[in-house]
Amino acid sequence: MQQLFHSIRDNKILWLLVFVPMPLLGSVLFADKHTLLFVLSILAIVSLAALLSTATEAVAAKTGDAVGGLLNATLGNLTELIIALAALRAGEYMLVKAAIAGAIVTNTLFMMGAALLIGGLRHKIQEFNLPTARLQIAMLFLAAFGLMIPSGIAAADNQPVTQSLSLGIALILLITYGLGLLFSLGTHRTYFSNAHDDHSEGDAEEHLPIPVAFGTLAGVTVLVALVSEVFIESLTKASSTVGLSSAFVGFVVVALVGAAAEMTSADARRTPNSGRR
Repeated sequence: MQQLFHSIRDNKILWLLVFVPMPLLGSVLFADKHTLLFVLSILAIVSLAALLSTATEAVAAKTGDAVGGLLNATLGNLTELIIALAALRAGEYMLVKAAIAGAIVTNTLFMMGAALLIGGLRHKIQEFNLPTARLQIAMLFLAAFGLMIPSGIAAADNQPVTQSLSLGIALILLITYGLGLLFSLGTHRTYFSNAHDDHSEGDAEEHLPIPVAFGTLAGVTVLVALVSEVFIESLTKASSTVGLSSAFVGFVVVALVGAAAEMTSADARRTPNSGRR
């Protein structure tokens, strides 16, 4: 636990963890202050996302680039997934659709651009794993077509066909993702590793111990789920007060808040110029 306290002390973003109890208490003490609860929820989720990234980095340091990148990509989306589930329970379907579109734009354009910018400021020549980049580009290409096909057919206004097609394509994309993991982490694991894996053991001492990291991941997941409920409820009411549509809020606000963990992780992984992501 001492390493965890040191990590919080050394990372200024983690100082925002003091805001985590505030939206939970505020939802009981001043439930009608929707704008205030909305702001407090954002601060809490951003700090929890940063802590999630710290714990994920600790686990990734023990596993090397391939598994570490997978953990960051998977657990980095955990915040977005929990927020989306909370929005679905609240019946905010348009908000979820817009958040998915916003997450795609945020990850492919904003976050990648920010990572390249930060890396370029620190390193004149940035290194990356070429096989990993090729695999990710191919899977992104397939995912883009998977999104375009139902959208094009939706113009025929045949809801049952569009829904069935969307489910089928979603299943295909999940299978493709699983096969991609098998290819990169199983059958061709060494092909996707780089020289920085050899130094992972030396860097592991600087991170949280594995038991503390997993305990932190579990605790953060529970807290994000609780704060997300307050976030969605206050968001819908605050946005209606300000006059913002659900599409705009989902595309911009929810996408940026949900991607906070991956943004923090991208910054951390650009620092050593390792090219893991």
